[in-house]
Amino acid sequence: MWHETTSERKQRVLRDYETLITRSNNAIPSSNGIFTRYQFPVLTRAHVPLNWRFDFCERNNPLFLERLGVNAVFNAGALYRDGKHLLMARVEGVDRKSFFAIAESNHGTEGFRFWDQPADIPETNIPDTNIYDIRLTEHADGWIYGLFCTERKDLTKPHDLSAAIAACGIARTKDLKTWTRLADLDAGPGQQRNVTLHPEFVDGRYLLYTRPQDGFVDVGGGGGIGWGLVDDITAARVDTQQIVDSRDYHTIKETKNGQGPPPLKTPHGWLHMAHGVRNTAAGLRYVLYLLMTDLHEPWRVTHAPGGYMIAPEGAERLGDVSNVVFCNGWTHNPTTGEIFIYYASSDTRIHVAHSSLERLCDHAMHAPPDSFTSRKAFLQRQALISHNSKLV
Repeated sequence: MWHETTSERKQRVLRDYETLITRSNNAIPSSNGIFTRYQFPVLTRAHVPLNWRFDFCERNNPLFLERLGVNAVFNAGALYRDGKHLLMARVEGVDRKSFFAIAESNHGTEGFRFWDQPADIPETNIPDTNIYDIRLTEHADGWIYGLFCTERKDLTKPHDLSAAIAACGIARTKDLKTWTRLADLDAGPGQQRNVTLHPEFVDGRYLLYTRPQDGFVDVGGGGGIGWGLVDDITAARVDTQQIVDSRDYHTIKETKNGQGPPPLKTPHGWLHMAHGVRNTAAGLRYVLYLLMTDLHEPWRVTHAPGGYMIAPEGAERLGDVSNVVFCNGWTHNPTTGEIFIYYASSDTRIHVAHSSLERLCDHAMHAPPDSFTSRKAFLQRQALISHNSKLV
């Protein structure tokens, strides 16, 4: 590459970019029947438009060098609108600061291309140091809401440069282009991450799935995924949080867990995807799991399969924060019943898993719950083996 002229280099970079955006993405055969993985990530840092990274003015950039680098693209909110799959991704620069940008695809598994401009999310009167991990909800009130984590320095610890405070930022839009910033969620003492807005009113109020925690990283006394009701979303306040899905010892959600995307309404109940975290000798391990709540009482769990549904595999385990899968966006095509789960791996890139409402509901409702002990797990599996032996 060093022998290239600037013009040749620019043309090669442009060609490589277009090749990446238009490449086919092949399904990887699955044996579990629940979902199908795909060969390539659907979004990476290389998908970020070149004119967001390079100065194309030859006088300013005669060597055509990248000026504003991108470290990662991950943790995207998602919507299915007008036949298109839309991902509102977290784009993290090499300076650690993140912004949101929307990419769209006609297929859901390939061909994602970013819109011309990133999303312009206004600040409140207290500037955000960083914003990330947005959940998108098309609400019954006619607005599209984005709930995200806003991070700020903990000013009570001025000499601790890692001390931060996490809160839930809220913005809304009608067209995904012009955003109005609302007040941050007031949920009382402690910090909030992984807050998701339920898509329907509950007794005329907004329902939020929360994750109360004592610190920026450690949940402390936080018991799991909570819920609370809000009267006025423009000045959101939750006075009481109750636990929907608790953490449990020696499970995939021993350390912490959090709601992923907004739940999907099904004939059987509300279908939820969440992440569970446990600590290991190699650090925290994030996996994804399903649960189902009652249609009329969406805080009441009716089905909870044991263990995870998606865990990091192969190259997914490598990245900025290894051994992690995280999902805050999925899309549902109501015509075909298809579901596309957009999960990030190791805080680096975004993948897709393809399934259907029928398959995910079947898994959520019929896979057995966690047994909590080795003996009970053995008996659970022994019962399946015995059942199958009678069918031979």
